[in-house]
Amino acid sequence: MDLITRFQELVAQMPEILQPLIVALAGAVPFIEGEGAAAIGIVGGLHPAVAITAGAIGNFLCVFVLVTTSSRARSAVVARRRRAAASRREAVVGVPTGGGSALAAAELTAESDEVDESGRKSARKAKFQNALVRYGVPGVSLLGPLLLPTQFTATMLASSGVSKARVLFWQGLAIVGWSTLIGVVVGGATHAVA
Repeated sequence: MDLITRFQELVAQMPEILQPLIVALAGAVPFIEGEGAAAIGIVGGLHPAVAITAGAIGNFLCVFVLVTTSSRARSAVVARRRRAAASRREAVVGVPTGGGSALAAAELTAESDEVDESGRKSARKAKFQNALVRYGVPGVSLLGPLLLPTQFTATMLASSGVSKARVLFWQGLAIVGWSTLIGVVVGGATHAVA
């Protein structure tokens, strides 16, 4: 709450031209996100449309950076695991493996490496995977902000192998939707009080 209060004070103290930038910065903070930033901006005196837009943009830019980074990291890890699996098979067989079946085997090995040595996935990862299977990317993205910041949800989606474009589309939709909903409610409440 202290961080939210500080952002509200900062918005109120800044020149009007810089206020949307402060709201966008607040939108990049996990647990504040676009919807919290929109509320901060509206309470700080910004027009609701400007506050909603700035908060959503700040939140989305942060998610974009995290998804891009997570997607690249996952690709690098999977490629490294495939190379390592192919090298192990090559060392055991003594013949270079270049066929399609070797690639399929490497993919299976890379996927099986995601399970820890005791044969169990971590409880959090298992819960996330169950939610992903049950609700799909749209459901996890749209309902995720009720439980976790979009930054966490988007990173987990990207690192689990969901395409970057799909994650960004659904996370963007969720960010705009939640920011608009909360912005309209807060804007309506502040207008009714004024």
